[in-house]
Amino acid sequence: MEGFALSFTGKGIWIKTKRLENEGKMAEIIVSTGRGGTGKSTFVALAAKYLRPPILLIDLDPDESLADMLGFDLNEHGISTVSDKLYAILEESKTGGQALSFELENMASTIENECLYKADNGIDLIVLGTKLTKGCYCTPDDLLKNAVPKMLKGYCNVVIDSPAGLEHLNRKVVSEVDDFFVILDPSSKSLQHIGRIKDITGELKITYKNFYLVANHGFNEENQTYFEDSGETFLGKIEFDSDVEKYNLSAQSLLNLPEDSPASLSIKKLLKKTDISTL
Repeated sequence: MEGFALSFTGKGIWIKTKRLENEGKMAEIIVSTGRGGTGKSTFVALAAKYLRPPILLIDLDPDESLADMLGFDLNEHGISTVSDKLYAILEESKTGGQALSFELENMASTIENECLYKADNGIDLIVLGTKLTKGCYCTPDDLLKNAVPKMLKGYCNVVIDSPAGLEHLNRKVVSEVDDFFVILDPSSKSLQHIGRIKDITGELKITYKNFYLVANHGFNEENQTYFEDSGETFLGKIEFDSDVEKYNLSAQSLLNLPEDSPASLSIKKLLKKTDISTL
């Protein structure tokens, strides 16, 4: 059964999926972005439940919360974050290990072999991790940027969970995006954030096909109208769901959230308004 995996349909059914069926095809590149605390990681975790597998999730947030939300234990499976692996290579080079230049040249292969968590449900995960060396995230980002294009052909959807703010855009981990999902809170700063994303992507020549606005559960009908009239494609609101908080506190996977839960229903409805391949 090489090349096959069991994939969760989100309806309590596991289907057999051929991981290699997308070889030769370009994956859909999806980026979740927004201000801190708006629910970007929650959106990615819940969206993964309905996107067509195989899926690659890339967690760029230093909080590293996405794995927990999905119920993936990287340590148990001996999977490193990109930053941890880079730090290990740097330390090894100081003690007479492999030449640093050789290790960095082969980092794309190292990321795929040692930093890629492969779940049985057709959802894979790479975590950038917390910075352990002096300076910015530029080196880990550059390594990931070089590795990602070589991995895209094996996936139907690739979803990037961005850190808070807009600095991640300057790093250009990907420069061609199919779908931007801007997760919003009900504030004037979110309106300003939309404009800043547009400005920065234009300056950096980051291209995209679709630019979607998604309201978090803090919105009411009155403040929702401000974003509906913004001139951008407003998909709707992620409904408040007390089970999301309960699942996170008890370390349960959001992939197991009931189908009739408010969050599950609203995410599924939002995705159906796009052209993204879903289950």
